[in-house]
Amino acid sequence: MGKRKLASIQYVHHISSIEGADRIECVHVLGWKCVANKGQFRVGDYCVYMEVDSFLPISEQFEFLRKSSYKKSEVLGEGFRLKTQNFKGQISQGLVQPLSILPEGEYHLGDDVTDLLGIKKWEIEERVTNTGTVTGEFPAGISKTDELRVQSYPELIEEFKNVSGYYISTKMDGTSVTMYWKDGCFGVCGRNYEYADDDNCAMWKYAHKKNLPERLKKCGIGNIAIQGEFCGPGIQKNRLGLIRPEWFVFTVIDLDNQRRYPLDKMQALCEQLMLAMVPIEEVASEFPYGNVVELLTRANGKYDSGHHKEGIVIRPVIPVYSPTIEGPLSMKVLNNDYLLKE
Repeated sequence: MGKRKLASIQYVHHISSIEGADRIECVHVLGWKCVANKGQFRVGDYCVYMEVDSFLPISEQFEFLRKSSYKKSEVLGEGFRLKTQNFKGQISQGLVQPLSILPEGEYHLGDDVTDLLGIKKWEIEERVTNTGTVTGEFPAGISKTDELRVQSYPELIEEFKNVSGYYISTKMDGTSVTMYWKDGCFGVCGRNYEYADDDNCAMWKYAHKKNLPERLKKCGIGNIAIQGEFCGPGIQKNRLGLIRPEWFVFTVIDLDNQRRYPLDKMQALCEQLMLAMVPIEEVASEFPYGNVVELLTRANGKYDSGHHKEGIVIRPVIPVYSPTIEGPLSMKVLNNDYLLKE
């Protein structure tokens, strides 16, 4: 998958007013809505759009963010983290700034200026606590899990109109865990690191409870990586209301050819290994959603616990390559109610 553009050159395609606001207005960029000072932009203007979860460096041009966004991380240092905010009832997702924040030069629509501005992705570091003992970096040859939001890549909607079938799954609220079987060895990884098989690691305990290493060895299915959302007490805020940890599989990768399993093959494997899958909400042949607004409405809903669900993930029933994101076609749509209230 291509590197995620946290900051890029985009254009303002629409501006709308905010009820009861005299000094701010809503600027529409890609599929996002961002609050900006009134009159700062006009329709058609080029701008710098910075995504939610961008970590901006300490710089005079970003000092206005200090009160709302200052963070300090052991790994990333000091900076300003962009997150979803609410201004007078208007959701603002990301930051729009004029091209004047960039060094002098010639810029084109879509240019990636992430590195130029010194922007990094905000991530909470994994610590050696009750999650387990880190043994090394995330294994080479296994792609990390990081779904891209449809608002950043609205053109993915058109790509979905050309697939022979799609499915929508519930985005479970937990932490990403990858378990793999490669060359006769079993391993367990979090989002960024691999963990030792010891009594401190809840993911390894789960794997042993499910007899996963033994089942994979017995299956004889070759080298695979199974990826899913690990949810339960002590993880995030346990919005699913689980009594004990559960792992919800959302991707299976054949490591010998680096291809994802189709939906039916993934379902069959999970049944064989007695693993839970992410809930499948919808399966159909023709993609009926025409724009970002329709998908945001579709992403609304709650878990059985009553908490707002994080959102949905949309994929083809049979994996296909996306030229837009330079990887398997897939997109997530986050629930705005979750972003604001949870």
